Amino acid sequence: MEEKEKQKLQSLLNDTCIQITVSNPKQKGGVSKIKLRPIFMNQRLIFQESKYEGTKVFHKNLEIEDTQKAIEGYLEVFKQVQIITEEENVTILSGKKGNLTFISNKNKVWQMPDFSHNRSKNYILEEGKPIPFLVDLGVMTKEGKVVKEKYSKFRQINRFLEFLEDIVPELPNDRELTIIDFGCGKSYLTFAMYYFFNILRGYSIQIIGLDLKEDVIKKCGELQKKYGYQKLKFLEGDIASYEDVDKVDMVVTLHACDTATDYALAKAVKWGAKVILSVPCCQHELNRQIKSELLEPILQYGIIKERTAALFTDALRAQYLEQMGYRTQLLEFIDMEHTPKNILIRGIFKGKSANNMEKIEKIKEFLQIDPILEKLL
Repeated sequence: MEEKEKQKLQSLLNDTCIQITVSNPKQKGGVSKIKLRPIFMNQRLIFQESKYEGTKVFHKNLEIEDTQKAIEGYLEVFKQVQIITEEENVTILSGKKGNLTFISNKNKVWQMPDFSHNRSKNYILEEGKPIPFLVDLGVMTKEGKVVKEKYSKFRQINRFLEFLEDIVPELPNDRELTIIDFGCGKSYLTFAMYYFFNILRGYSIQIIGLDLKEDVIKKCGELQKKYGYQKLKFLEGDIASYEDVDKVDMVVTLHACDTATDYALAKAVKWGAKVILSVPCCQHELNRQIKSELLEPILQYGIIKERTAALFTDALRAQYLEQMGYRTQLLEFIDMEHTPKNILIRGIFKGKSANNMEKIEKIKEFLQIDPILEKLL
């Protein structure tokens, strides 16, 4: 990259930048797309990078100088970089011989977003606009201001709605949808789902929230009647034994403990759910089983064994769903600063099996494990 091109790129990487997209790799395989967005952390502008490789997404934060160097390197292996700022939309095209072409369009008007780490202006549920269920659940004041102590919950709810936004094209829109939320608890996200699909997007939908706690279900039922959400109902029940429906379009299970997540995933597959969204909680099954002479020096540390077992548990769950015809991703739900339970398993049924059982069997043999989900499926 010539000096004048470096200077142009440098001039775009400031607090007027809205987003950067690196796309169209020159060779197949590896990273298919990269997105960068500016955020303020500790009063300092940085860029949050997301690399997409197959079904995986890798995240890291970059200083401005490192961001420029990264983009210069990407232009050697990608054909296009698009940089959208408050004032212009700049496309950088990289030719076969490494020659660069800058195309600038200053006529398009962009609304400048808030670049704070919480990005409140970009939220699907807007801050400053009172939403009844968020007020009653203590997340918002009656004026629509997010309660300071509940901001992480507000952010979590919106992050979840972003995942819903992504999967909307996968769901049918010519009939009523059925969604089940296993282990709904206080139902922050259950109410948010109904609000998103029914009120914001106009879908015909019924949602069933299921939980073992009688008092919680009673409270949620009272709120449901108060808001007039006729197609939302809450039931007291267990994931493993629930049989009141024959067909479900989407199954959601958030923070179901240990093997309760596996029972929910198996139910979802049995019902032929088009979409599965699962954020597992405590995972003890493999932690009790995992043994490896080779890994013994590492697994002797309890916290390492616990986290290793949890990661293997979620990875194998994703692989089993792949075997059942789901295109599965493991995604970051919310940042680690809010909760260590931050992996979301997202499965979208495509009907094509990954056929990886032979490799899975080798992993099971190496770690001396026998996951219950395989039996349930």
